[in-house]
Amino acid sequence: MLNKNQFIIRGRIDWFVQILLIVSVCVAFLTLGALLFDVWVDGSPWFDWQFFNSFPSRKPEIAGIKAAFYGTIWVMGITASLAIPIGIATAVYLEMFADNTRFNRFIKLNISNLAGVPSIIYGIIGMAVFVEFFQLGRVILAGSLTMTLLILPIIIISSQEAIKQVPSGYMDTALALGSTKWQAVVRIILPQAIPGIVSGFILAMSRAIGESAPMIAISALVYLTFLPEGPLDRFTVMPIQIYNWISQPQDEFRGLAAAGIILLLIMLLSLNSFAIILRDYFQKR
Repeated sequence: MLNKNQFIIRGRIDWFVQILLIVSVCVAFLTLGALLFDVWVDGSPWFDWQFFNSFPSRKPEIAGIKAAFYGTIWVMGITASLAIPIGIATAVYLEMFADNTRFNRFIKLNISNLAGVPSIIYGIIGMAVFVEFFQLGRVILAGSLTMTLLILPIIIISSQEAIKQVPSGYMDTALALGSTKWQAVVRIILPQAIPGIVSGFILAMSRAIGESAPMIAISALVYLTFLPEGPLDRFTVMPIQIYNWISQPQDEFRGLAAAGIILLLIMLLSLNSFAIILRDYFQKR
């Protein structure tokens, strides 16, 4: 049994920890707010239709982000079409069909480790494998395959966790009613796990859309004055364009970079909002 003094000491420790956590949260939000405010002040004068509808230029007053924006859409679209089926299929196999062997445990362990590998490593692998070995060149398809490798571990892990959250009684009930294991997975388990799968996928895409290191290795910091028309065209993406502008000596390019950051933030917030809407929709169903 604890005496009165021990209760008082524990109460003071709890109070101190709560204050420390509150101060930490406030510092984090104030820092984030200050950064967002600084970006908005610098970028809002440049954030207009001319900025959105113009190609890069060495003159800041006529430069825009059009090529990088459409390049980002191309890369993210192909990445999503590749990563979704591969990631979900892998998670379903590992959780529902794979035996608990040493080899399968080794695979799961390595997938978890791959989720923490620095993104520049994926960029080097993409350049060596897709650009050089398969001779694709520095094109959209090579960038999309590289980003697919980057986000696949995240999608697989989040999908596995979503499948684990489905009560095991659902599977047992479906099997008892005569369903095959595959039918139970497709018609019972996956619909129940969709909210978690969607959230994990959108978070992975949110990470991919802001990555610059792999794209620097693949796209090689090029100025483009045309829109890509297919997966085998040269491209650039928004993080690379923002990096290029920041590297320029003129102060006006800092404003363009801030405007690009604003557009990138809008895209990220839109993706996360879309994930919340989808999750709520499937949870209600």
